[in-house]
Amino acid sequence: MAGGLHRILQVLPLNPIAVRLVQGGSCRSRHLLIRSGYLALMVFVLLIALLGSGSTLRELAQRGAFAFDVVSTGQVFLICILAPIFMGGAIAQESNPQTWDVMLTSPLSSLQIVLGNLFGRLFFVFALLISTFPLFAVTQLFGGVPGSAIVESYAISAASALAMGTIAVTLSVTRVGGRRSVFVFYSAIILFVFATYAIDLGLQKPVAVGSDAVFTTGVTPLNPFLTLKVLLQSNTYVPFDFAGTGYWWFLRVWYGSPVAAQLWLFGLLSIVLIVYSTLRVRILGGALIGADKNVRCASGRDPRRVGSNPVAWRELHLRGQTSGGRAMRWIFIAMAISIGLGIILLSRAGTLDLQQTRLALAAVLGAEVLVVVLTALNLSATAVSREREEKSLDILLTTPIQPGPYLTGKLKGLVQYLMPLIAVPCATLGIAALYVITNGFGSGANLMVSESVGTRTVQVPLVLPETAIALPIVLTSFTALCVMVGLQWSVKSKGTIGSVVAATGVILVVGGLVGLCGWTTGGNIPYAGAIINAASPLNLVLAAVEPGMMISESLGSPTGRSWSLIGGAVFTAAIYCAVVYGLHSSIKATFMMTVRRLSGTS
Repeated sequence: MAGGLHRILQVLPLNPIAVRLVQGGSCRSRHLLIRSGYLALMVFVLLIALLGSGSTLRELAQRGAFAFDVVSTGQVFLICILAPIFMGGAIAQESNPQTWDVMLTSPLSSLQIVLGNLFGRLFFVFALLISTFPLFAVTQLFGGVPGSAIVESYAISAASALAMGTIAVTLSVTRVGGRRSVFVFYSAIILFVFATYAIDLGLQKPVAVGSDAVFTTGVTPLNPFLTLKVLLQSNTYVPFDFAGTGYWWFLRVWYGSPVAAQLWLFGLLSIVLIVYSTLRVRILGGALIGADKNVRCASGRDPRRVGSNPVAWRELHLRGQTSGGRAMRWIFIAMAISIGLGIILLSRAGTLDLQQTRLALAAVLGAEVLVVVLTALNLSATAVSREREEKSLDILLTTPIQPGPYLTGKLKGLVQYLMPLIAVPCATLGIAALYVITNGFGSGANLMVSESVGTRTVQVPLVLPETAIALPIVLTSFTALCVMVGLQWSVKSKGTIGSVVAATGVILVVGGLVGLCGWTTGGNIPYAGAIINAASPLNLVLAAVEPGMMISESLGSPTGRSWSLIGGAVFTAAIYCAVVYGLHSSIKATFMMTVRRLSGTS
């Protein structure tokens, strides 16, 4: 009996892989700083949300409910950002150092390998969730928030993290190496969240004629932000009431209880993917061995032109060496641009009105920009730490390459590799701008929207055409900044996960502060507000499709608005390039000392 219990405990609670990951991560000061920074950020958000006057119990309850809305939404957003980062090294960290052979010959079963990698890394995500429980308890002091809403918000966050974790493990197993599927993983999650949110906006129907309240849709259970909206805005986002009807039980749950439907869906999906991954683990080991045997020497081809910096050439060509990886990359690019073109064509056909077209473009452009930023952070933050883990950095540094050209090559190669991705949102916005300039591709449709500027109303186009010029300038320079920050932490960090988390945290803080400044001042300061909004790619995208919300005071003069956005983009790009140069000089000065200090560590 005791032996059977011990074998059961070895599957998960005492799983050697999970114990190793949890103990190793818990002993690192960086993990403590990440948890502390996450909790400090949530405390700061809660304090900001609680600011305001409130003398009656009703007003205090409203402030408490608003604080709960802000904190719970922020928690789901951060979990959606951090969970893929923590799970990015699942199994791939084991396969790249060529430790799969050792693991597969150990007494560990396939189920132990999958569950150990999954829950060993999800432990840190769940720890972040538990750490914020006192904050939600504080909102109870003000009233206005039922206890069931807190429990359900935690369930949504945990289920989302579990689903993303199992998807990451499955991609790592089936694609033989998680790093090759990182781009697909990030892109799929971001595009799925934005796409389902945009589809929900298009399918919403009012509860009654003239009512602001709308019913939930068929995509509500698929998006954690939409199910959270059911909890937070139950008066305006109302589930269907199928009580006493003869509808199929699945439809009653799917439309009438979207939160429960999402929890069941994510739970069953996780179980199915865990079973599938367990069956594929041994196949992965054979694939790795077969890959080594199938290596052939291409002795008959002509030598390739490397260029002046071999590191840049290596970074540019190393990541697209498989036909499957290249195909997935270009399929994503083609699909993303096709979606943007499809939105414009639907608008031209009259299927989407101007406001729906704006919402759809904002969702697509925002998703495409986030894909570029997160991919740049992940690739750059693992560029050096991956080589340290694979023991190839020491060999590379025995060549005549100096730290300066080495870092320059990394920066240049990664930015060149990301250029097709950077072109995706630029092309989408360019198509929309061309649609406005050509008066609906020659259809003569009215593409002007009324926006309020103070006490008067001005007519602005569906999309500000000048932003199609400003976005490539800002996005390219901001991507270079992300790459340089990622390289900085990749040089300083022992492992890939720590460097990715740290670099993402820095960019989140920088981008959040710049975006918050543009959000709060853009609509209040003429022209200067447009310049500030041009400093952030996301703010610039929102200014392009929602100028009345972002730069309302700059809409009075089309010429002044255009020069403010383009001038702000050029000025911001110059600042970002100066920061990149400064970071490059700083890393170069301490590169050899840092590399030698971390030499031989893991």
